[in-house]
Amino acid sequence: MRILLAPMEGLLDCVLRDVITRAGGIDECVTEFVRVSGSVLPGHTFERIAPEILTQSQTACGVPVKVQLLGSDPAMLAANAGRLASYNPFGIDLNFGCPAKTVNRHRGGAVLLNEPELIYQIVKAVREATPAHIPITTKMRLGYEDKSPAIECAQAMESAGAQEVVVHARTKVEGYKPPAYWEHIALIRQAVKFNVVANGEIWTVDDLKRCLAISECTDVMLGRGIVANPGLALEAKTGQALSWEGLQPLFTVFWQQVKTHCYAKYQAGRLKQWLNYLRRHYPEAEQLFAQIRTLNTAEEIEQQYPALVLGAK
Repeated sequence: MRILLAPMEGLLDCVLRDVITRAGGIDECVTEFVRVSGSVLPGHTFERIAPEILTQSQTACGVPVKVQLLGSDPAMLAANAGRLASYNPFGIDLNFGCPAKTVNRHRGGAVLLNEPELIYQIVKAVREATPAHIPITTKMRLGYEDKSPAIECAQAMESAGAQEVVVHARTKVEGYKPPAYWEHIALIRQAVKFNVVANGEIWTVDDLKRCLAISECTDVMLGRGIVANPGLALEAKTGQALSWEGLQPLFTVFWQQVKTHCYAKYQAGRLKQWLNYLRRHYPEAEQLFAQIRTLNTAEEIEQQYPALVLGAK
């Protein structure tokens, strides 16, 4: 079983990729999307979203990272994939799943699931523009408004040269509202030969096991569930849960990364954002969130809660 770490814009960025991969159990990551429109992007754009491409396409603990592109112009996506290939990334992923209204309004993400032929053209163009040793993978939902195009879209990706697809088991319209329809992933898996990875509504090890059984997949991608419980992948593989005490050293890493990668005005907010997820799994996070929710600067947090940023128990 492979466990992949999902891309989530504004949440699962290079900061949390570093922290969560240190917790163990993750086999590979995918970055948040790099938006491609009408030009070939400069190198610093790729480096900002995927700083790992400067360190052999790996997180600090050695987990490989793919870079995700989003757009609708096959030629521009191909040109940017060629530029990105000069960094020799672990892989290039194509986004056909983002449900954000702004993205969909500009003909990106999940709205492209209404256009299987365009999906084919995009994947084919990117595959042809990228050296053969760099894998091209895709991420999709079950559809935009309904699930009827899902199999055709997956087949288009496969026939155009993609090596794998991650399927989030809901449509764009269904968003993140439970349940996830893992049984529809099984229908896709039965219709294609390339690897299919299951994604969506996996919060516990029991969820993960049921997802694999129902989807008929051997691999999963974790998103919000592993943000709430950073030890989820490790527990799934070893049976060893990550305690609150065991999580504390990762706070040090998290805070160091926040101070490095985030503007000062956002640093306190990033900590609150993560704690808001952690309190779903850890009662201690609920208490800590309540204590710091009125603090608005990194300095206030460091002064009042030095143990938090030093990783002390």
